[in-house]
Amino acid sequence: MPPLSIFIIARDEADRIGRTIAAVRGLSDDIVVIDSGSTDGTQDIAMNLGARVIERGWPGYGPQKRFAEEQCRHPWLLNLDADEVTPPELVAEMAALFAGGQPACDAYRLRIAEIFPGEGAPHRFAYALSPVRLYRADKGRYSPSPVHDRVDLAPGARVGKLKGTIQHYSVRSLGEQMQKLNAYSDAQADDLDARGETLSVFRLVAEFPANFIKAYIGRRHMLRGVYGFMTAMNYAFYRYLRVAKHWERRLQRRSVRGNGNGGPGG
Repeated sequence: MPPLSIFIIARDEADRIGRTIAAVRGLSDDIVVIDSGSTDGTQDIAMNLGARVIERGWPGYGPQKRFAEEQCRHPWLLNLDADEVTPPELVAEMAALFAGGQPACDAYRLRIAEIFPGEGAPHRFAYALSPVRLYRADKGRYSPSPVHDRVDLAPGARVGKLKGTIQHYSVRSLGEQMQKLNAYSDAQADDLDARGETLSVFRLVAEFPANFIKAYIGRRHMLRGVYGFMTAMNYAFYRYLRVAKHWERRLQRRSVRGNGNGGPGG
């Protein structure tokens, strides 16, 4: 097998992680799952498919993935989310990279396309991201940011791009998606506070319509029927919510300072 470790972070992914691991079992003898408190049997499913499961509390996306990197045994790393499936043609493409020895580049971008419920394959016009997911451990590390999910590469690292597409089954339901986005908006508000950033109050008005247009038209959700419209609405509300929570916290801090300067709490 290639000198490749595959790592996955997970929590309560029993309905999805099995096919994620099964799709890449032939690509690596070192599959690592970092579980942050699953109660649905995710751990057993992963172990039964040959993965090493390590329990660790949730510190945020970047810290969890950096911890996962450190548990891997091989010099090359592939990161997958528990709701992502690697099709056979992409598995073959990655295997071919190592067939002749060391790959030509230090890192590779992988196209990731979201699949909505009811879709059996990526839509022809599906919006896709192409982040670095396959990389040499000595040439890249995940950002330590708790909310920004990206690999920071060493200066001069050579980056290629693979042709295949990872299938991203991110939406179980609109309600579950909204719960996830609500929690993520909390984390983003925390991150803004930690970095001392201030967003303009104008964004409270502009954020929802601007991001609905971004998702519905810019990301071509308009071509994916009713589900595309509903998903664009969820995305726009989530982007608004992170700004609203940011401003709510600012107003609360002002109120506390006011009370401390002669107000009822002073």
